[in-house]
Amino acid sequence: MTPEKILAQVPGAVLHADDKLKRVIGPWGLGTSAVNIAVGAGIFVVPAFVAAILGPAAIVAYFVCGIAGALVLTCYIEIGSFVHRSGGGIAYVEEAFGPLMGFLAWMMYLVGYEVTACAALAVALLSSLAFWVPALGHGAPRVLTLLLVFGGLTAVNIIGVRQGLRVAVASTVAKLVPLLLAIVAGIFFVHWHQLRWVGWPPAAKLGEASLILFFAFQGIEEALAPSAEIRDPARTVPRAMFGATGTVILLYVALQLVSQGVLGGQLAQQTTAPLAAVAGRVVGVAGSTLVMIGVAVSIFGSLAGGLLSTPRAFFLAAEDGMLPRALAQVHPRFRTPHVAILTVATLMFLLAASGGFKHLAILSSTSILCVYLAICLGALKLRYTRKREPGAFRAPGGPLIGILGSIMVIWLLSHSTRVEVRALSGSLAVSIAYFFARRWYLKRRGETIR
Repeated sequence: MTPEKILAQVPGAVLHADDKLKRVIGPWGLGTSAVNIAVGAGIFVVPAFVAAILGPAAIVAYFVCGIAGALVLTCYIEIGSFVHRSGGGIAYVEEAFGPLMGFLAWMMYLVGYEVTACAALAVALLSSLAFWVPALGHGAPRVLTLLLVFGGLTAVNIIGVRQGLRVAVASTVAKLVPLLLAIVAGIFFVHWHQLRWVGWPPAAKLGEASLILFFAFQGIEEALAPSAEIRDPARTVPRAMFGATGTVILLYVALQLVSQGVLGGQLAQQTTAPLAAVAGRVVGVAGSTLVMIGVAVSIFGSLAGGLLSTPRAFFLAAEDGMLPRALAQVHPRFRTPHVAILTVATLMFLLAASGGFKHLAILSSTSILCVYLAICLGALKLRYTRKREPGAFRAPGGPLIGILGSIMVIWLLSHSTRVEVRALSGSLAVSIAYFFARRWYLKRRGETIR
């Protein structure tokens, strides 16, 4: 996620400037950006977790997540083709349901999704490093290494945005190399009988696996954040986003098939480094080492990107009055939002130190699914309450897509554990209380949320 995109995530932050922006993003640029965002570090880890639950039938979960993602994305596209504000999904939710729901979407997206996802990636990074140094996988060495990782990234981002951006951009190629290597080299070593599965998996198991897997599918809609800069959105958005979704599904399905076909039942045991195990089986120690280096660099780059972008959203929210003003402080020397950076890094560190990858991934998925539910419902509402421009995209089947998307999201959320439900409910309750308390406080001071 680029700084420009995340800066647009705060409702009202840059809306006054939308009309001044040039519409230069075409189908190819938007589609490429969407694929780059969607293919994150999560896909390096989740295949083993899905295989552990469903075995050879794991491929079914990919199609479930693909269908759910396509339905939600269609709702995004319908709103995005005629709502041209910057801010992506958060702006769409605010457009449909008002400031309170916009703020809740902001909290679920930035805190529940972005912060928690980065914590999960940090755990995955340590699992990758434990491939060489097993001691980093547990105990004090694990916590100390997390502290060093977040402390180092915090220092880099406080010193300057250019340094932080360089670290984030360096992972773009690194994250694709191990994926393509595993697919291209591994396909010649697939044992096709290991891909056979008998009978449809139980709904409970399928839902559990899909909820974990959704961690790898979420985020493609972030490409729509610069909506005010997309050329001919009624045509560009559907073409680019549907094409990007199909590409991501094909890539992920190919990866799961190759991993399952090469490792068979052993894939479920490779919860720390499934791709390295595939490469090791295909080309030996050199291959697994190369893949692990690529995985570690990719995960670190994604983590660096999250710590570059997310604090800027907190900074802008503080400037607009949504969050305490202290978060809007700028370092006198480096001119960076050092308080926001330090705050976000601390939250990420605490979550990473206290939870495992699986639980953090599920919590991240449930948070973004709440935003997706609001998008589906918002598309249904705006379809009948908002006048749209001629040629604006309309989902086929009338309200059917929005209804089906809502049902799929609710079904996925229903497989959350009590721990995730309590965490999510508590976060929403605290966010609602904070919203009204903050508004009351600002009203007494004669200020407003800009």
